[in-house]
Amino acid sequence: MIHKFNAIFDAQQKNQYAVRLSTAAERIQKLNALKSCIEAHENDIYEALHTDLRKNKFESAVTEVLFIYSEIDFTIKNLSGWMKPQHAARNISNLLAKNRIYYEPKGVCLIIAPWNYPFQLVMSPLISAVAAGNCAMIKPSEYSSATSSLLFRLLEKTFEEQEIACIEGDASVSASLLKLPFDHIFFTGSTAVGKIVMEAASKHLSSVTLELGGKSPVIIDETTNISKAAEKIAWGKLINAGQTCIAPDYALIQASKMDEFTDAYKKAVVEMFFDKTDKRLDFKSFAKIINQKHYDRIQGLIKEAIDRGAKILWGGPSNLLHQTIHPTLLGYLPENCTIMEEEIFGPVLPLIPYTNLEEAIGLIKRKNKPLALYIFSEDQSHIRQILKNTSSGGACINDVLIHISNPNLPFGGVNQSGMGSSHGFFGFKTFSHERAVVFQSDINAASLVYPPYKKKQWILQLLKKLM
Repeated sequence: MIHKFNAIFDAQQKNQYAVRLSTAAERIQKLNALKSCIEAHENDIYEALHTDLRKNKFESAVTEVLFIYSEIDFTIKNLSGWMKPQHAARNISNLLAKNRIYYEPKGVCLIIAPWNYPFQLVMSPLISAVAAGNCAMIKPSEYSSATSSLLFRLLEKTFEEQEIACIEGDASVSASLLKLPFDHIFFTGSTAVGKIVMEAASKHLSSVTLELGGKSPVIIDETTNISKAAEKIAWGKLINAGQTCIAPDYALIQASKMDEFTDAYKKAVVEMFFDKTDKRLDFKSFAKIINQKHYDRIQGLIKEAIDRGAKILWGGPSNLLHQTIHPTLLGYLPENCTIMEEEIFGPVLPLIPYTNLEEAIGLIKRKNKPLALYIFSEDQSHIRQILKNTSSGGACINDVLIHISNPNLPFGGVNQSGMGSSHGFFGFKTFSHERAVVFQSDINAASLVYPPYKKKQWILQLLKKLM
């Protein structure tokens, strides 16, 4: 197996210079071919996602397939402009020169994708890699095996192996791939594994993009329309059964609004995810937990919190047979319990009351910088105060998740929640080297600083005035 990886890698190394020379029209043709292949197998994609995560077809369409169509269309529309050399201003050292920034492919890239959005999180960075003119090896997650197998077939139909290759397998396969000297590595997954990826990349000085996670907080103040906020938070928290890297991970609620929010959240959840006939959780609209290991981990977080004094404010029976955890609200949590330290990645929402905004901001600042921050408020001074005094990969005001859907915005984390950006032009830049090129004129002003230096003190005085 390792010999096969090496053979593919060597083939891509040799082919990268031919791919590098591809025009915008040729790259657009590849993206159109990818889109056509996805369209031809759209129902297969929905079936694979249902097999792996029991995703409802509508949810899969919105969060995975249509998301990728939009990303491809946006890239095709803008790629010619992105590829053009960008003008840069002159300075005193090249007053008459032409300065340009060329966006050039990095070469051979590795994309390691997770299981929670197994189609979207392979295709999104792949679109950027192809747009930037790279070769790439793709490693989807073995946990979402139905989607992984389908991705292999789709990419095999669309690309030659020496340009784009999908590699299936477990964590040992990822470890083997990370030993190769890729020009760039794009990893989406946990912070713990992100550190392993970064360490492996350092041995070859490979550049990295890390899309990680963290505990993304929601702040709800006393000016919030609780009914609307609860509906949005319930959707953002429970889509894909909470297995979303930017899902609200815990809610900081002004103490006077706790009961109102709890009631509104329960009402919203029942309306969206419960069967109207038997009043039970509807498995047709509510995704399952990916596997028993993850199911047991979430249940362990809940149990540890309860053992330490937390209380279930709302929740129902979970079902191991169907790998389903009931939407749950937790209260009265000690700050240092594990569920307040680790990313939950499940349908459990801890509620933390606060009395003043500084208290809520202080709790956020004591934790690692999150991938997302959500603020629900009608008070602009509160919004400014929170944004100025916190740090996060991205933020939404009076909504959740939607920032990821706009390709005009960079998507990425900061420190523990990641590094680098993706989507749209930001994804194109991630897979490109920004090469500075100066076209010097026949009149070379820089020669004024060449030796010999005798009688050139006046030049220093001139430079001080001009700089």
